[in-house]
Amino acid sequence: MSTDGTGVVIAESATPLPEGVHLPIYMDNHATTPLDPRVLQAMMPYLTGIFGNAASRNHAFGWEAEKAVEKAREQVAKLIGASAKEVIFTSGATESNNLALKGIAEMYRERGNHIITQVTEHKAVLDTCKKLEKQGYRVTYLPVQADGLIDIEDLKRAIDDKTILVSIMYANNEIGVIQPIREIGALCHEKGVLFHTDAVQAVGKIPVDVQKDNIDVLSLSGHKIYGPKGVGALYVRRRNPRVQISEQINGGGHERGMRSGTLNVPGIVGLGAACEIAMNEMESEAKREIELRDYLKAKLENALDYVHVNGNMDHHLPGNLNMSFVYVEGESLLMGINDIAVSSGSACTSATLEPSYVLKALGLGDDVAHSSIRFGLGRFNNKAEVDYVSDKIIDVVQKLRELSPLYEMVKEGIDLSKIEWAAH
Repeated sequence: MSTDGTGVVIAESATPLPEGVHLPIYMDNHATTPLDPRVLQAMMPYLTGIFGNAASRNHAFGWEAEKAVEKAREQVAKLIGASAKEVIFTSGATESNNLALKGIAEMYRERGNHIITQVTEHKAVLDTCKKLEKQGYRVTYLPVQADGLIDIEDLKRAIDDKTILVSIMYANNEIGVIQPIREIGALCHEKGVLFHTDAVQAVGKIPVDVQKDNIDVLSLSGHKIYGPKGVGALYVRRRNPRVQISEQINGGGHERGMRSGTLNVPGIVGLGAACEIAMNEMESEAKREIELRDYLKAKLENALDYVHVNGNMDHHLPGNLNMSFVYVEGESLLMGINDIAVSSGSACTSATLEPSYVLKALGLGDDVAHSSIRFGLGRFNNKAEVDYVSDKIIDVVQKLRELSPLYEMVKEGIDLSKIEWAAH
């Protein structure tokens, strides 16, 4: 083993690597993305000479910082079809989700106490809802269908005269499924209910337009779109309807009173630059990622039996592929491909050996959920890496299955369900 000079461990290969392949290979772009060099270039002046506080409005240092922040606000707004005055900067999507849900719940408490979300939301939404339940709010957790999509009829039935907010994520961080956001938003507006979406995985990857999509409040994060960590934004609609949010951090009245605290100027500049790059390159990037994803999927399906794609592939993020390799234990598979960065679940729950709650919500059993891998293809992946990854996965899966008595029995035509029933 050796390092690349920055402390990152590089796995050594016994055979020469194909051109374009450098180990370890990163394919976990739903967890985080590498910083685009163009974003770093935009940030550098604000990490060095231009160090002013954007709230210092009585000298040139503050004016320069404020000007940079307002430019970034315009860049973020343009990407999602909003106006700059509707963009509030935060420390990331977790804070944005907390501010949206808690802020709306508190502001509209006299109107009602009912919130609707879904079981496959990110923990930043689910845990916030659990917190609100302890404070007397009533939360409905909609189930999802086997393909990961909610049933709009379930949502219609769940809305009542006390419903103040619906929060449904735009695209799932594990299975890449894109919800029918425009239809959900239209229903919410028809019923007079506010609509929030955690759009962390969607913004910058697919077209998102808060006006056309009928979105009232939207959360996004910099580090999912090749920007810096520790910065995000919350879109808050200003008209039709005007959304009011009760602040959750007090002290100074920054960001129009909704989010106090000294602004992270370098991070905000980076977020703005990342949004502008995504705006310009989204279409071509999505096309390339879809080609790589479908190529990876085809190679794995052609070489291996008992593989299953999780999530609706007709409503799907370009770079996402979540596959179950039945009769293979996921942790063993990950150990066998330790020169490849992928995920067996969402990054925020990878410390636990519990099966993914998202996959279980689709109806997968624990064994199948445990055998699942999430591939997150991104801007800097190439075809040579996809070939290396697919060949390595195929080799490791085949070797692990050679050690699996269950796989051998299935190949011989033995009905495992009867054996398991008899054992009980």
